[in-house]
Amino acid sequence: AVRLFSLLIGRMMQEAGPPGWTSTACLRHYKMLVVGGGSGGISMSARMKRMLGAENVAVVEPSEMHYYQPIWTLVGAGAKTLTSSGRSTASVMPSGVKWVKSKVQEINPDTNTVRTDDGNEISYEYLIVALGLQLHFEKIKGLPEGFEHPKIGSNYSVQTVEKTWKALQDFKEGNAVFTFPNTPVKCAGAPQKIMYLSDAFLRKTGKRAKANIIYNTSLPVLFGIKKYADSLWDIVKQRDLQVNLRQNLIEVRADKQEAVFENLDKPGETKVLEYEMLHVTPPMGPNLVVQGSPLADEAGWLDVNKDNLQHKRYPNVFGIGDCTNLPTAKTGAAVAAQTAILNSTISKVLKNEKPDKIYDGYTSCPLVTSYNTVILAEFDYNGQPLETFPINQAKERRTMYHMKADVMPHLYWHGLLRGLWGGPGPYRKLFHLGMK
Repeated sequence: AVRLFSLLIGRMMQEAGPPGWTSTACLRHYKMLVVGGGSGGISMSARMKRMLGAENVAVVEPSEMHYYQPIWTLVGAGAKTLTSSGRSTASVMPSGVKWVKSKVQEINPDTNTVRTDDGNEISYEYLIVALGLQLHFEKIKGLPEGFEHPKIGSNYSVQTVEKTWKALQDFKEGNAVFTFPNTPVKCAGAPQKIMYLSDAFLRKTGKRAKANIIYNTSLPVLFGIKKYADSLWDIVKQRDLQVNLRQNLIEVRADKQEAVFENLDKPGETKVLEYEMLHVTPPMGPNLVVQGSPLADEAGWLDVNKDNLQHKRYPNVFGIGDCTNLPTAKTGAAVAAQTAILNSTISKVLKNEKPDKIYDGYTSCPLVTSYNTVILAEFDYNGQPLETFPINQAKERRTMYHMKADVMPHLYWHGLLRGLWGGPGPYRKLFHLGMK
């Protein structure tokens, strides 16, 4: 009984924590706290481990699995498996770095603290925000519950990407409809990549003659960079794909296989399309934790300096990736380039020096146009092509498909996540003999 009593007292003391602490607000402190364990968070934590030592770095991330999302375009088209895109978070977390397996509930940059969903508080000296963005299927009437019906999928979520492949395999005849929402999105090429792959699959299986392939985009252009858009328009014409600009998906009636679009140039004017297959790109928005904090700009994105990724108002806070308001496309390639810049920025800030390495907005979008061709779009803040290879990358190439499907995943798992790959900048200089 005495032993049992002392065990009970010991357990109560443990739960209570040291004097002055409560069990719900166990304050831990780290020199560098990283919130978010996606590509930006993991790669920066690997770099910070090298800079500061593992014991000074912590990552807050609730997910047990880490996914290489760019490959989901190929998963939705049956060219890769979903399992090949994922690894356990434990296996990609830098060894020795503290993994806080919780969700961030609140960031308070005025007190240098972060509160997690289990009520714990963590304090930091420096903070890297890498929380990504939020998918909002619910902003389309009839979703997400519509995914319970067949013939509808989305390559943007782990729950719905295999439904795209199922809908494509089950296609018989009628409309195959692909959408692009009226919000910023991650990987702005992905909504049309699946259209090109679906076209290729239907040709391969002899069903193309019975299919109308329709791409309804909210944008006034097919792609934001003219050089690549011109090539894509050629492909659209050659393959008889129907592109409708300024059309925004507002409702899905999955039981009737109907999609409702609003004409953004004539608000209130809607059109109902019947579909045999529907690929939905959901509306997206800022991370809700960022949006609800003093770190956000007016639109809710993390407000960072576009040259060095340091927060505009809190100098000990930095941002990377999709959660930021950097005026460039939200892609994995952008994250890779940003890790090198941010690493340099933090190194300077720690020495009380002025950051001197400038991010040019480099981002890349491998536009998959079939099961063996890719147009590799690479560009900067100004929408100017910033190509790595000394060839015209606006042309469809087999080599670039191989790079997208086989080389880039390897580079991601073994280079980027280990903090060893900071984008192709140095190679670009080499290939172009020192010229831009």
